[in-house]
Amino acid sequence: MDDLEKAILISFDESGAVDSVLKSQAVAFVQQIKETPSVCSICIEKLCFCKLVQVQFWCLQCLHEVLRAKYLSLMPEEKSFIRKSVFGMACYESVNANDTNWVKLLDGPAFIKNKLAQVVVTLIYFEYPLIWPSVFVDFLPNLSKGAVVIDMFSRVLNALDDELISLDYPRTGDELAVAGRIKDAMRGQCVPQIVGAWYDIVLMYRNSDPELCASVLDSMRRYISWIDIGLIVNDAFTQLLFELMLVDGLPDQLRAAAAGVVLAVVSKRMDPKPKLALLQSLHMNRLFRLVARDGDSELVSSVASLLTGYATEVLECANSLSLEDGKGVSGELLNEVLPSVFYVMQNCEVDSAFSIVQFLSVYVGTMKGLPTLTETQLLHVGHILEVIRAHIQFDPMYRSNLDVLDKIGREEEDRMVEFRKDLFVLLRNIGRVAPDVTQMFIRNSLASAVSSSEDRNVEEVEAALSLFYELGESLSDDAMRNGSSLLGELVPMLLSTKFPCHSNRLVALVYLDAINRYMKFVLENTQYIPMALCAFLDERGIHHPNANVSRRASYLFMRGVKLLKAKLVPYIETILQSLQDTVAQFTKMDSVSKELSGSEDGSHVFEAIGLLIGMEDVPLEKQSDYLSALLTPLCQQVEVALLNAKSQNPEGSLAHIGNIQQIIVAINALSKGFSQKLVTTSRPAIGLMFKQTLDILLEILVVFPRVESLRCKVTSFIHRMVETLGTSVFPYLPKALEHLLTESEPKELVGFLLLLNQLICKFGVGVHDILEEVYPVIANRVFNILPKNDILSGPGSCTEEIRELQELQRTFFTFLNVIATHNLSSVFLSPKSSGCLELMMQFLLHACCNHKDILIRKACVQIFVRLIKDWCTDPNGEEKVPGFRSFIVEAFATNCCLFSVLDKSFEFRDANTLVLFGEIVMAQKVMYEKFGNFFLLHFVSKGFPNIHCPQDLAEQYCQKLQENDIKALKSFYQSLIEKLRLQQNGSLVFR
Repeated sequence: MDDLEKAILISFDESGAVDSVLKSQAVAFVQQIKETPSVCSICIEKLCFCKLVQVQFWCLQCLHEVLRAKYLSLMPEEKSFIRKSVFGMACYESVNANDTNWVKLLDGPAFIKNKLAQVVVTLIYFEYPLIWPSVFVDFLPNLSKGAVVIDMFSRVLNALDDELISLDYPRTGDELAVAGRIKDAMRGQCVPQIVGAWYDIVLMYRNSDPELCASVLDSMRRYISWIDIGLIVNDAFTQLLFELMLVDGLPDQLRAAAAGVVLAVVSKRMDPKPKLALLQSLHMNRLFRLVARDGDSELVSSVASLLTGYATEVLECANSLSLEDGKGVSGELLNEVLPSVFYVMQNCEVDSAFSIVQFLSVYVGTMKGLPTLTETQLLHVGHILEVIRAHIQFDPMYRSNLDVLDKIGREEEDRMVEFRKDLFVLLRNIGRVAPDVTQMFIRNSLASAVSSSEDRNVEEVEAALSLFYELGESLSDDAMRNGSSLLGELVPMLLSTKFPCHSNRLVALVYLDAINRYMKFVLENTQYIPMALCAFLDERGIHHPNANVSRRASYLFMRGVKLLKAKLVPYIETILQSLQDTVAQFTKMDSVSKELSGSEDGSHVFEAIGLLIGMEDVPLEKQSDYLSALLTPLCQQVEVALLNAKSQNPEGSLAHIGNIQQIIVAINALSKGFSQKLVTTSRPAIGLMFKQTLDILLEILVVFPRVESLRCKVTSFIHRMVETLGTSVFPYLPKALEHLLTESEPKELVGFLLLLNQLICKFGVGVHDILEEVYPVIANRVFNILPKNDILSGPGSCTEEIRELQELQRTFFTFLNVIATHNLSSVFLSPKSSGCLELMMQFLLHACCNHKDILIRKACVQIFVRLIKDWCTDPNGEEKVPGFRSFIVEAFATNCCLFSVLDKSFEFRDANTLVLFGEIVMAQKVMYEKFGNFFLLHFVSKGFPNIHCPQDLAEQYCQKLQENDIKALKSFYQSLIEKLRLQQNGSLVFR
């Protein structure tokens, strides 16, 4: 063993036994050898005499790399030597005829032969057909040496396909050109001989070496897409391929390989008419029986892929051909193969390249527009429905994961939700072309599930319920309300059923969703209301042992109450009695958990109760009793918790926080059922109960001033009471706002601003006095928190703190806009707010010129427009706000209306930017109306010259401004800005 061989062995070592320094030295040494001019000769010599596979692999890899990188710089005699040596090795020959001890690479492991094939293909890449035209022709006589050379020839063909020809991999333009050159040369020179060799090899070795035949057929499959199909589709070769598939004694691997070749034949791109003739000539019905064998075998899988591929091609022909060209023939072939295809879809592993949904959708599409369907078509529709039902079923192996909804269960559920979408679209399409068959199939599926025994497959029941749920998707509101005979049978059947597997989460959820979908039927058929209520309220729904199901049932029950409304009045007592334990459980400390977060947190039970008892159809006395029975114990719990908290240390009081949160959520949800009219006008006694509740809950802010979760819940309840109590909430606002203002964190301020926005939007100038008190406090806090210029953005800026600042800034701008647009701008001028005015103006000016959010810029321009209208009523008299007019004309007009729009970042092609531009143009119109020549003097006479605006354009602008056509002004001003941008050509830096 010489130094190179030792170095190669060390460099390949992965055991960890070799010293790292020594390994580095070995790697450096072999790299040095690779760079020597004679490396190809060294490699070939080693390949001839060294039996170490690591050395053989390194030498072949080195040859491959040198040829790829340096072929053009090699000398002709060196290329010839490499070519002759490599080809000799591939043909099981010695490089030197006199050597008797030469190493036979073809006796080595598969990875050595594959690497040798890769080197041969690299030579073909550069030399075939111009330099080495005889490579394939020279290879063919060597096949008589037996299996070892035949195997090598197949590896070369496979490598040629992988490295160059196959379009399964991305190719460069040069590679595509070389591939085209090689294919053209092979077609003209040697393809018929190669096909003849394939035929002879398979015929000769099918019994003695079926594995070799399978590898030859695999190579053959790769080449069918671009060689003459007549070389394969002929009496001899076609007959041989079908014999291989149909003879039971042969190994599955060989039979499956033959099926792969025939699949390549049927998939070959051809014009529809000759393609149909080819498909018809194959007599594929001979293979139908093969798919009924063991569904897991390689043969069945391959034949399944063949039949689905064949059916796809026949269907394509059917859609492409007219009746005269063979549409009838393609229809017959399709009808013949479809039963086997349906069997494959339900019982076999289908090739990933075949889309079941796509194929079936295309087939169903052929039925659209037909006046009636034939018996065969209706039979096929039934099979398709069975396929859909089979494929929408969950895998039983995930049953427990899906029931407890662990990580695996969540992933499987998400996957199936996505997977089912296309299948349900297909179901709806079938429902349109064959409604009666579809409805009867769903009816039978549901009836079978309902009558099932305890051993019934959970997944089958869930699938039947899902089909019934999806049926509702295609029914109109009228059809749902009136109820066909089918719904008249199935909905009562569903409502009265308790499945043995109802404890399963998936079954329970889809059952509830199905009932919810058909509640419009119950609305029109009120005799079924008691059954629907039972389904929601018993162990199938709200009392289901699974918390996810119970909470989902609460939400769907609330939706049902919204729909049925007054029709439920006779059942209120029964409903409330049934929900007693649920109501009590919700507010218990041990029911509070992270799982309760989210939209379906169980609080919908209280919303449903509120909707029921909040109707005017309920007598006042009963309504008061119902509400009192709910509110009184809840409020008492809060009062007790607050008393305990006052007397305990902070750590002890934390035990009450979760309980209080749940109570606030419950009361908030309950109040949603009571309208403002009812609690303030028709039944003020009910309003009084909510006022008393609000008074108690506001005390939470006193006892727990810094508990964010409680402050958020109380704020949410105040929002609700603003809508429920109307102006009668006013006496409670000072206390509420005072306590909410104790915190200055950005997140807290956002919540406070949202509450103020709601108050302004609902009561307008009615909140002037309140706003006058709180505005200066909140404005000063915001100005102290927010940076004077832009909030950081870009890489590294998406921290939670930055996001909170951005949200505060956005909400504060909205707050200022709401004040200005609700006739409350006088608040900005109150004595208490005087210290904030200058800061606010600069804040707004910077934003309307520079902010990256176009919507914020628009809101700020709107604020300025409104302030101009409010504060500049007299163009000639004394200024209402000293200095405001000069600020607007000199700062706002010039910077926002001129410089900011000249900046090329102001993109006119953006829809939101165009809306902002419209506001900016409107601002100019308002400034001219309010300030007249004072505006023109500064904006046109001083501003326009700074940007080198031509005099004629300035005059046209003045003319357009004085006219009453705002659209014409906007259009002109946009063209003016675009002309000025071109004129500046980036030479002027604005702002």
